[in-house]
Amino acid sequence: MAREDLEGRGSGEGVKNRGNNNYDSSPTCLVHEGEAQWTSWLVPMFVVANIAVFIVSMYINDCPKHNNSGVQGKCVARFLGRLSFEPLRENPLFGPSSSTLEKLGALEWTKVVIKHQGWRLITCIWLHAGVIHLLANMLSLVFIGIRLEQQFGFVRIGIIYLLSGFGGSVLSCLFIRNSISVGASGALFGLLGAMLSELLTNWNIYTNKAAALLTLLVIIVINLAIGILPHVDNFAHIGGFLTGFLLGFILLPRPEFGWLQRQNLPAGARIKSKYKPYQYALWLVSLVLLIAGLTVALVMLFRGENGYKHCHWCRYLTCVPSSRWNCEDI
Repeated sequence: MAREDLEGRGSGEGVKNRGNNNYDSSPTCLVHEGEAQWTSWLVPMFVVANIAVFIVSMYINDCPKHNNSGVQGKCVARFLGRLSFEPLRENPLFGPSSSTLEKLGALEWTKVVIKHQGWRLITCIWLHAGVIHLLANMLSLVFIGIRLEQQFGFVRIGIIYLLSGFGGSVLSCLFIRNSISVGASGALFGLLGAMLSELLTNWNIYTNKAAALLTLLVIIVINLAIGILPHVDNFAHIGGFLTGFLLGFILLPRPEFGWLQRQNLPAGARIKSKYKPYQYALWLVSLVLLIAGLTVALVMLFRGENGYKHCHWCRYLTCVPSSRWNCEDI
Protein backbone atom coordinates (compact mmCIF):
# COMPACT_ATOMS: atom_id res chain seq x y z
CA MET A 1 0.00 0.00 0.00
CA ALA A 2 2.97 2.31 -0.45
CA ARG A 3 1.19 4.28 -3.15
CA GLU A 4 -2.02 4.66 -1.28
CA ASP A 5 -2.96 7.99 0.21
CA LEU A 6 -5.48 7.34 2.93
CA GLU A 7 -7.83 10.00 4.13
CA GLY A 8 -7.92 10.91 7.80
CA ARG A 9 -10.83 10.30 10.06
CA GLY A 10 -13.42 12.98 10.75
CA SER A 11 -14.98 12.73 14.16
CA GLY A 12 -17.19 14.80 16.36
CA GLU A 13 -20.57 15.06 17.98
CA GLY A 14 -23.61 17.20 17.36
CA VAL A 15 -23.75 20.15 19.74
CA LYS A 16 -27.54 20.23 19.91
CA ASN A 17 -30.24 18.03 21.40
CA ARG A 18 -33.98 18.08 20.81
CA GLY A 19 -36.76 18.47 23.38
CA ASN A 20 -40.55 18.36 23.34
CA ASN A 21 -41.14 21.72 25.02
CA ASN A 22 -41.08 25.14 23.41
CA TYR A 23 -37.33 25.19 23.90
CA ASP A 24 -34.83 22.42 24.24
CA SER A 25 -33.86 21.68 27.81
CA SER A 26 -30.15 21.36 26.97
CA PRO A 27 -27.90 24.28 27.88
CA THR A 28 -26.56 24.50 24.37
CA CYS A 29 -29.30 25.17 21.86
CA LEU A 30 -32.83 26.58 21.86
CA VAL A 31 -35.21 24.73 19.55
CA HIS A 32 -38.57 26.11 18.52
CA GLU A 33 -41.73 24.08 18.82
CA GLY A 34 -42.64 24.70 15.19
CA GLU A 35 -39.64 22.78 13.92
CA ALA A 36 -40.06 19.15 12.90
CA GLN A 37 -38.10 16.21 14.26
CA TRP A 38 -36.97 14.06 11.34
CA THR A 39 -36.36 10.32 11.38
CA SER A 40 -32.84 9.47 10.27
CA TRP A 41 -32.73 6.88 7.49
CA LEU A 42 -30.36 8.30 4.86
CA VAL A 43 -27.24 8.26 7.04
CA PRO A 44 -27.82 4.60 8.04
CA MET A 45 -28.29 3.85 4.32
CA PHE A 46 -24.95 5.54 3.59
CA VAL A 47 -23.34 3.32 6.23
CA VAL A 48 -24.89 0.18 4.73
CA ALA A 49 -23.81 1.26 1.23
CA ASN A 50 -20.21 1.82 2.31
CA ILE A 51 -20.06 -1.57 4.04
CA ALA A 52 -21.59 -3.28 1.00
CA VAL A 53 -19.08 -1.63 -1.35
CA PHE A 54 -16.22 -2.77 0.90
CA ILE A 55 -17.47 -6.37 0.87
CA VAL A 56 -17.75 -6.25 -2.92
CA SER A 57 -14.22 -4.84 -3.20
CA MET A 58 -12.88 -7.68 -1.03
CA TYR A 59 -14.77 -10.24 -3.15
CA ILE A 60 -13.29 -8.81 -6.34
CA ASN A 61 -9.83 -8.57 -4.76
CA ASP A 62 -9.74 -12.34 -4.03
CA CYS A 63 -6.39 -12.40 -2.25
CA PRO A 64 -5.86 -16.20 -2.33
CA LYS A 65 -6.19 -16.25 -6.12
CA HIS A 66 -3.59 -13.61 -6.99
CA ASN A 67 -1.24 -14.28 -4.06
CA ASN A 68 -0.57 -17.99 -4.42
CA SER A 69 3.19 -17.48 -4.38
CA GLY A 70 3.05 -15.59 -1.09
CA VAL A 71 5.81 -13.22 -2.23
CA GLN A 72 4.40 -10.34 -0.20
CA GLY A 73 3.37 -12.61 2.67
CA LYS A 74 0.31 -14.74 3.33
CA CYS A 75 -3.23 -13.46 3.05
CA VAL A 76 -4.70 -12.45 6.41
CA ALA A 77 -7.77 -14.31 7.74
CA ARG A 78 -7.63 -16.98 5.03
CA PHE A 79 -10.68 -18.68 6.56
CA LEU A 80 -12.71 -15.93 4.88
CA GLY A 81 -11.85 -17.40 1.49
CA ARG A 82 -11.81 -14.84 -1.31
CA LEU A 83 -12.80 -12.18 1.23
CA SER A 84 -9.48 -12.58 3.08
CA PHE A 85 -7.30 -9.50 3.44
CA GLU A 86 -4.08 -8.61 1.68
CA PRO A 87 -0.81 -9.35 3.53
CA LEU A 88 -0.09 -6.70 6.14
CA ARG A 89 3.02 -5.63 4.25
CA GLU A 90 0.77 -4.74 1.33
CA ASN A 91 -2.12 -3.29 3.33
CA PRO A 92 -1.79 -2.83 7.12
CA LEU A 93 -5.43 -1.70 7.38
CA PHE A 94 -6.86 -5.17 6.56
CA GLY A 95 -8.25 -4.51 3.12
CA PRO A 96 -7.79 -5.04 -0.63
CA SER A 97 -4.79 -4.24 -2.79
CA SER A 98 -4.08 -0.84 -4.36
CA SER A 99 -4.68 -2.30 -7.82
CA THR A 100 -8.17 -3.45 -6.80
CA LEU A 101 -9.01 -0.01 -5.42
CA GLU A 102 -7.79 1.60 -8.64
CA LYS A 103 -9.92 -0.79 -10.67
CA LEU A 104 -13.03 0.05 -8.63
CA GLY A 105 -12.66 3.84 -8.86
CA ALA A 106 -10.03 5.16 -6.47
CA LEU A 107 -9.00 8.76 -7.04
CA GLU A 108 -5.84 9.10 -9.14
CA TRP A 109 -4.73 12.22 -11.04
CA THR A 110 -3.58 10.46 -14.20
CA LYS A 111 -6.82 8.59 -14.67
CA VAL A 112 -9.01 11.61 -13.85
CA VAL A 113 -7.19 14.21 -15.98
CA ILE A 114 -5.30 12.33 -18.68
CA LYS A 115 -7.78 9.48 -19.20
CA HIS A 116 -10.82 11.69 -18.55
CA GLN A 117 -12.30 9.46 -15.85
CA GLY A 118 -13.98 12.25 -13.91
CA TRP A 119 -16.40 9.78 -12.35
CA ARG A 120 -13.61 8.83 -9.94
CA LEU A 121 -14.25 12.11 -8.11
CA ILE A 122 -17.47 10.47 -6.89
CA THR A 123 -16.66 6.77 -6.70
CA CYS A 124 -13.62 7.25 -4.44
CA ILE A 125 -15.95 8.51 -1.71
CA TRP A 126 -17.48 5.04 -1.35
CA LEU A 127 -14.24 3.04 -1.28
CA HIS A 128 -12.17 2.28 1.83
CA ALA A 129 -8.64 1.00 2.19
CA GLY A 130 -9.44 -1.51 4.91
CA VAL A 131 -11.59 -2.55 7.84
CA ILE A 132 -9.89 -0.07 10.18
CA HIS A 133 -10.42 2.79 7.72
CA LEU A 134 -14.05 1.76 7.16
CA LEU A 135 -14.93 1.45 10.86
CA ALA A 136 -13.35 4.80 11.75
CA ASN A 137 -15.24 6.63 9.00
CA MET A 138 -18.57 4.90 9.59
CA LEU A 139 -18.50 5.51 13.36
CA SER A 140 -17.79 9.17 12.67
CA LEU A 141 -20.62 9.29 10.14
CA VAL A 142 -23.08 7.80 12.64
CA PHE A 143 -22.12 10.23 15.42
CA ILE A 144 -22.16 13.31 13.19
CA GLY A 145 -24.71 12.51 10.51
CA ILE A 146 -27.65 11.01 12.39
CA ARG A 147 -28.07 14.01 14.68
CA LEU A 148 -27.84 16.44 11.77
CA GLU A 149 -30.35 14.45 9.74
CA GLN A 150 -32.77 14.38 12.67
CA GLN A 151 -32.59 18.17 12.87
CA PHE A 152 -32.52 19.18 9.20
CA GLY A 153 -33.87 16.24 7.19
CA PHE A 154 -32.36 13.83 4.70
CA VAL A 155 -32.44 16.14 1.65
CA ARG A 156 -30.19 18.86 3.06
CA ILE A 157 -27.81 16.51 4.85
CA GLY A 158 -27.59 14.25 1.80
CA ILE A 159 -26.69 17.23 -0.39
CA ILE A 160 -24.03 18.38 2.08
CA TYR A 161 -22.54 14.90 2.38
CA LEU A 162 -22.30 14.25 -1.36
CA LEU A 163 -21.18 17.72 -2.44
CA SER A 164 -18.60 17.88 0.35
CA GLY A 165 -17.20 14.53 -0.70
CA PHE A 166 -17.00 15.81 -4.28
CA GLY A 167 -15.35 19.06 -3.18
CA GLY A 168 -12.79 17.14 -1.15
CA SER A 169 -12.00 14.91 -4.14
CA VAL A 170 -11.52 17.90 -6.46
CA LEU A 171 -9.07 19.66 -4.13
CA SER A 172 -7.22 16.41 -3.43
CA CYS A 173 -6.80 15.62 -7.11
CA LEU A 174 -5.71 19.19 -7.84
CA PHE A 175 -2.69 18.85 -5.54
CA ILE A 176 -1.84 15.15 -5.18
CA ARG A 177 -0.55 13.35 -8.28
CA ASN A 178 1.59 10.50 -7.00
CA SER A 179 -0.86 8.63 -4.79
CA ILE A 180 -4.37 7.25 -4.87
CA SER A 181 -7.04 8.34 -2.42
CA VAL A 182 -10.17 6.63 -1.11
CA GLY A 183 -12.67 7.12 1.69
CA ALA A 184 -15.51 9.26 2.96
CA SER A 185 -13.39 11.64 5.02
CA GLY A 186 -14.02 14.63 2.75
CA ALA A 187 -17.77 14.14 3.14
CA LEU A 188 -17.39 13.72 6.92
CA PHE A 189 -15.40 16.94 7.18
CA GLY A 190 -18.15 18.58 5.15
CA LEU A 191 -20.61 17.67 7.88
CA LEU A 192 -18.24 19.16 10.47
CA GLY A 193 -17.96 22.33 8.40
CA ALA A 194 -21.74 22.50 8.10
CA MET A 195 -22.06 22.14 11.89
CA LEU A 196 -19.77 25.14 12.35
CA SER A 197 -21.59 27.38 9.87
CA GLU A 198 -24.94 26.26 11.29
CA LEU A 199 -23.78 27.37 14.71
CA LEU A 200 -22.70 30.76 13.33
CA THR A 201 -25.77 31.46 11.21
CA ASN A 202 -28.15 30.39 14.02
CA TRP A 203 -26.11 32.09 16.73
CA ASN A 204 -29.08 33.61 18.57
CA ILE A 205 -30.70 30.28 19.47
CA TYR A 206 -27.65 28.99 21.34
CA THR A 207 -27.41 29.55 25.05
CA ASN A 208 -23.83 28.45 25.78
CA LYS A 209 -22.47 29.97 22.58
CA ALA A 210 -18.80 30.07 23.58
CA ALA A 211 -18.83 26.48 24.86
CA ALA A 212 -20.52 25.16 21.72
CA LEU A 213 -18.14 27.05 19.43
CA LEU A 214 -15.03 26.07 21.38
CA THR A 215 -16.01 22.38 21.48
CA LEU A 216 -16.62 22.27 17.76
CA LEU A 217 -13.42 24.15 16.91
CA VAL A 218 -11.33 21.79 19.06
CA ILE A 219 -12.82 18.77 17.26
CA ILE A 220 -12.11 20.32 13.85
CA VAL A 221 -8.55 21.38 14.70
CA ILE A 222 -7.66 17.95 16.09
CA ASN A 223 -8.93 16.20 12.98
CA LEU A 224 -7.20 18.61 10.62
CA ALA A 225 -3.99 18.22 12.62
CA ILE A 226 -4.09 14.46 11.97
CA GLY A 227 -3.99 15.34 8.29
CA ILE A 228 -0.42 16.66 8.45
CA LEU A 229 0.83 13.10 9.01
CA PRO A 230 2.22 11.30 5.94
CA HIS A 231 -0.11 9.13 3.84
CA VAL A 232 -3.15 11.07 5.06
CA ASP A 233 -4.97 13.14 2.43
CA ASN A 234 -5.56 16.43 4.23
CA PHE A 235 -6.56 18.17 1.00
CA ALA A 236 -9.66 15.99 0.90
CA HIS A 237 -10.36 17.05 4.49
CA ILE A 238 -9.87 20.75 3.73
CA GLY A 239 -11.86 20.66 0.48
CA GLY A 240 -14.73 18.79 2.12
CA PHE A 241 -14.68 21.09 5.14
CA LEU A 242 -14.80 24.30 3.07
CA THR A 243 -17.58 22.92 0.86
CA GLY A 244 -19.65 21.85 3.87
CA PHE A 245 -18.95 25.13 5.66
CA LEU A 246 -20.40 27.14 2.76
CA LEU A 247 -23.31 24.73 2.30
CA GLY A 248 -24.20 25.11 5.98
CA PHE A 249 -24.90 28.82 5.46
CA ILE A 250 -27.00 27.98 2.40
CA LEU A 251 -29.00 24.99 3.64
CA LEU A 252 -29.07 25.10 7.45
CA PRO A 253 -30.33 28.51 8.61
CA ARG A 254 -33.21 28.30 11.10
CA PRO A 255 -36.27 30.55 10.72
CA GLU A 256 -37.02 33.29 13.22
CA PHE A 257 -39.23 32.30 16.14
CA GLY A 258 -41.87 34.85 15.19
CA TRP A 259 -42.18 33.38 11.71
CA LEU A 260 -42.65 29.87 13.10
CA GLN A 261 -45.45 31.11 15.36
CA ARG A 262 -47.24 33.08 12.62
CA GLN A 263 -50.29 30.76 12.66
CA ASN A 264 -51.00 31.88 16.24
CA LEU A 265 -50.95 35.59 15.40
CA PRO A 266 -54.24 37.54 15.18
CA ALA A 267 -55.65 38.33 11.76
CA GLY A 268 -53.97 41.32 10.16
CA ALA A 269 -50.85 41.08 12.31
CA ARG A 270 -47.55 41.77 10.57
CA ILE A 271 -45.63 38.57 9.88
CA LYS A 272 -41.90 38.72 10.43
CA SER A 273 -39.42 37.81 7.72
CA LYS A 274 -38.54 34.12 7.75
CA TYR A 275 -34.80 34.79 8.20
CA LYS A 276 -32.72 37.59 9.60
CA PRO A 277 -30.93 39.98 7.20
CA TYR A 278 -27.49 38.62 8.08
CA GLN A 279 -28.69 35.08 7.26
CA TYR A 280 -29.75 36.22 3.79
CA ALA A 281 -26.38 37.93 3.34
CA LEU A 282 -24.46 34.82 4.40
CA TRP A 283 -26.63 32.72 2.09
CA LEU A 284 -25.84 34.87 -0.95
CA VAL A 285 -22.10 35.22 -0.25
CA SER A 286 -21.72 31.49 0.43
CA LEU A 287 -23.61 30.52 -2.74
CA VAL A 288 -21.38 32.76 -4.89
CA LEU A 289 -18.18 31.50 -3.22
CA LEU A 290 -19.23 27.85 -3.54
CA ILE A 291 -20.09 28.08 -7.25
CA ALA A 292 -16.99 30.14 -8.03
CA GLY A 293 -14.67 27.92 -5.99
CA LEU A 294 -15.84 24.63 -7.49
CA THR A 295 -15.84 26.08 -11.02
CA VAL A 296 -12.29 27.44 -10.76
CA ALA A 297 -10.99 24.25 -9.14
CA LEU A 298 -12.56 22.03 -11.81
CA VAL A 299 -11.25 24.18 -14.66
CA MET A 300 -7.74 24.10 -13.18
CA LEU A 301 -7.94 20.35 -12.60
CA PHE A 302 -9.03 19.36 -16.11
CA ARG A 303 -6.55 21.77 -17.67
CA GLY A 304 -3.88 19.71 -15.94
CA GLU A 305 -2.61 22.48 -13.67
CA ASN A 306 -0.64 21.59 -10.56
CA GLY A 307 -2.04 23.27 -7.47
CA TYR A 308 1.42 23.58 -5.92
CA LYS A 309 2.48 25.97 -8.69
CA HIS A 310 -0.08 28.46 -7.37
CA CYS A 311 0.51 27.69 -3.70
CA HIS A 312 4.01 26.46 -2.87
CA TRP A 313 3.44 26.40 0.89
CA CYS A 314 0.26 24.31 0.56
CA ARG A 315 2.33 21.09 0.72
CA TYR A 316 2.65 21.74 4.46
CA LEU A 317 -1.11 21.46 4.81
CA THR A 318 -0.97 17.74 4.14
CA CYS A 319 2.50 16.72 5.35
CA VAL A 320 5.01 18.42 7.64
CA PRO A 321 8.57 17.03 7.27
CA SER A 322 10.02 15.36 10.33
CA SER A 323 13.05 13.30 11.33
CA ARG A 324 10.69 10.31 11.45
CA TRP A 325 9.31 10.69 7.91
CA ASN A 326 9.67 12.70 4.71
CA CYS A 327 7.13 14.28 2.42
CA GLU A 328 8.82 13.75 -0.93
CA ASP A 329 6.04 11.64 -2.37
CA ILE A 330 3.27 14.23 -2.16
